[in-house]
Amino acid sequence: MELKLDNNVYLPLRDVVFQTLRRAIINGDFEPGERLMEITLAKKLGVSRTPVREAIRMLELEGLVVMIPRRGAEVARITIKDLKDSLEVRVAIEELAVSLACERITEEEKRQLLRINADFQMLILNKKVPDIVEGDVRFHDVIFEATKNRRLISTAHSLQEQVYRYRVEYVKDFSYHDVLVEEHDKITKAIINGDKDAAIEIMRKHIYNQELIVIQNLQDKEK
Repeated sequence: MELKLDNNVYLPLRDVVFQTLRRAIINGDFEPGERLMEITLAKKLGVSRTPVREAIRMLELEGLVVMIPRRGAEVARITIKDLKDSLEVRVAIEELAVSLACERITEEEKRQLLRINADFQMLILNKKVPDIVEGDVRFHDVIFEATKNRRLISTAHSLQEQVYRYRVEYVKDFSYHDVLVEEHDKITKAIINGDKDAAIEIMRKHIYNQELIVIQNLQDKEK
């Protein structure tokens, strides 16, 4: 795997290394359980071991890395319990978001939601997992912004970071893509029509389907 350091003159080197490694983990470039060797990573990134060590400690605090006695750092495994905990919170936030969006979305935001949804369908056709994941994030971001609730938006964005790895896992399942497009379509239409009951029901099913797919994929890997 090739690691490319995101040079940002406004951040300390440890933070740049942290962001680079963090992105690689949540994008699935590192496998769950894979060891993170300081010397190897330092050589790949062209830095000393110190910022790598500091970055790994920061990743441990986020729960993306665990320290194993006599083995060192390794990428935290995705567990069914963590998935369920995260998605329980996410479904509550997403249901509230579509409910408020139905009441508060502007005409310009309706047009934006339609554009983002159309863009997402094109990304599905291209079958590039990172692009599809980002397209999915943008789709939900439009809905969050339409709520006009800054607290909800802030909470939703914080949770997005925690569920990003799960997003990658279910997007990898290409057999689900047609359903994913259909669900986005139905959510879009419900919000534009101001149909709160339909929007909430579809969003709940949307999140639940993702949970089922990721759980199945995790169980398959354990066999």
